[in-house]
Amino acid sequence: MAVPDRRIPPVVTPGSPVAGAAMLVSAAVIVAALYFGRDVLVPLVLAVLLAFVLAPAARVLQRLRLGKGLAVLVTVLAAFALIGAVGAALGSQAADLAADLPRYAATLRAKLGALRGLGDLLRQSDGLLGSLGIEGAPPAPAGATAPVVVATQPRSDAALLDVAGRILGPVLQPLAMAGLVIIFTILVLLYREDLRDRAIRLAGARDLHRTMTAMNDAAARLSRLFLAQLGLNAGYAVLIAGLLWAVGLPSPLLWGILAGMMRFVPFIGTPIAVAPPLVLAMGVDPGWGLAATVLAVFLLGGVIMGQVLEPLLFGRRTGLSPLSVVLSASFWAFLWGPIGLLIATPLTVGLVVLGRHVPRFEFFDVLLGDRPPLQPEESFYQRALEGDADGLVEQARDILAEPDASLAAYGDSVALQGLVLAQTDWSREALEPERLEVIRTQVGTLLDDLSDFGTSVEATLPPAWQAEGAVVCIPGRGPLDDLTARLAALVLHRAGLGARAETSAALETANLGRLDPGLVRLCCLSVLEEGNSIAGLRYFLRRIARQLPEAKVIVGLWDAPPDSAMLTALREEGPADAIVTSLGEAAALCEALAARTGSTEMRR
Repeated sequence: MAVPDRRIPPVVTPGSPVAGAAMLVSAAVIVAALYFGRDVLVPLVLAVLLAFVLAPAARVLQRLRLGKGLAVLVTVLAAFALIGAVGAALGSQAADLAADLPRYAATLRAKLGALRGLGDLLRQSDGLLGSLGIEGAPPAPAGATAPVVVATQPRSDAALLDVAGRILGPVLQPLAMAGLVIIFTILVLLYREDLRDRAIRLAGARDLHRTMTAMNDAAARLSRLFLAQLGLNAGYAVLIAGLLWAVGLPSPLLWGILAGMMRFVPFIGTPIAVAPPLVLAMGVDPGWGLAATVLAVFLLGGVIMGQVLEPLLFGRRTGLSPLSVVLSASFWAFLWGPIGLLIATPLTVGLVVLGRHVPRFEFFDVLLGDRPPLQPEESFYQRALEGDADGLVEQARDILAEPDASLAAYGDSVALQGLVLAQTDWSREALEPERLEVIRTQVGTLLDDLSDFGTSVEATLPPAWQAEGAVVCIPGRGPLDDLTARLAALVLHRAGLGARAETSAALETANLGRLDPGLVRLCCLSVLEEGNSIAGLRYFLRRIARQLPEAKVIVGLWDAPPDSAMLTALREEGPADAIVTSLGEAAALCEALAARTGSTEMRR
């Protein structure tokens, strides 16, 4: 007996518990790496985002015959010089504001104290002011003398080093991060082609042209998006700063830049930006006029940004679902703190754009994007399977409300393909009879609703073809064929034909009177391939030819692929006048047959 090779690891299938545990362990390792490696990863991510913004400027300088290294160096140094100038202006305004904070705090305390029934708010404001280091003592009684306490503390080298560490630590850490960001930005811009090639190798080198085109397109889109967002938020900062300066609020540049930065933070960014200047306005003005004006300024700026400029530049959608925006902001803020909160949205947008252009990263688009996770036909089937008739009707109305939408197009691209999915599951015995009945009931409710939705076109067909019952749609043997027949009758009726749906029992000998040979001009046999056989179709076609010898006969083999065996057999045997695979094709053919027959009858 052969001894098994114990060096060969066991096969792990994707759905096995081992694979699930491996995915959880991998996710935990990635989150831990992001958290503990934040000192390196945060500057690297900031550098990549800055590289997307600065790459167009570097390319412009290269076209001016500057070397690549010099163009990158000039671009990066100019960008960080601008950032440094803005930081210096912020520091100056913050220092001026800090000198006047005790006076503003006293005014705010007096204003809040004058309000009755707000004792809790006053206590909370005391705690807030205390946490900011500007808590003031209550005014001393008249004639009281404040004691002066002079504390002496022995000086030592350890104490001096401790003080130096406390003072220099908060200063050196941002400087070190800024230095890393500058270095990383220069390296990313210098080696962006090499980094792109490596990304192409990881994404898929087999289809090199497609992958390269997708990566270049994704990089160009991200660069334009980040540059436009940065410019728009900078304009918003200038607008808010100018309006606050006009109304007389101290340090308007500080609050304008804060507002511009908070535009990168979804949902909670605007309240964070509004709160400090609003509290300051309450402290500056003894009344409430300045606070109301500041609030109106932010409301006006938000309306201009959200309703005018952002839809004009970005469109109505940002590419992210609201849930993914909140989750990504929470995730990155938990890992990387305030910086993670600021870069969460740009970083998530980058992942979504990458997922839409590179197939290997498509899961980012599915998880974080705002596009529906299911195709329309899959959503149709899912809602029918759940018994959600209202959802089916809402989906149909939304699609039919779009410009140039038609019932035939909706039926071909959504309803019929959804029924094909259900028929396929039924054929492979993956659908229980109870669920099939639920699908039939819900789709039937949808068809009842669609019969009252919209109006038929103004018919120019012969009156004999417009008479009720001139066109009959008869289902095959499949469990869902009767629904396709009803849908086909709706589409043909919308085209101006007198169409109605019948059951397959209308072809039986006991029901000969249900079909009037003198009235019926055309009969459409409506079937799905999965639920029928070529022998069964021959039987139905013989019955139709026997009962309606003068009527035109077409077979609607809905959504059949071009290589369908049944479609090939029907075309070779030729038992029908025509074979169609879509509702739009059926409507066009019926209109043509009606027009041709009408012309022939008129000549006679």
